[in-house]
Amino acid sequence: MSKICQITGKKAQHGNNVSHSKRRTKRTFDVNLFHKRFYWVEQDVWISLNISAAGLRTINKIGLDAAIRQAIEKGYLETIKILEA
Repeated sequence: MSKICQITGKKAQHGNNVSHSKRRTKRTFDVNLFHKRFYWVEQDVWISLNISAAGLRTINKIGLDAAIRQAIEKGYLETIKILEA
């Protein structure tokens, strides 16, 4: 599974490690991503999402159903893995 949030579309960024002598080496800034299960009340199912901390705050703010619809509109979420409870 790639390191992309399914709600916000956030993904790893690339940059440099800069040493004391100003020598630069490539590195990645990974997104704060974790795997979480949510109960989707409107569909009466459990779903599993790879979500960032910013995505979790989005769900808390606008609700799961609105966040999923918004992610599908923007193309961040194609399919939802529905878990059997």
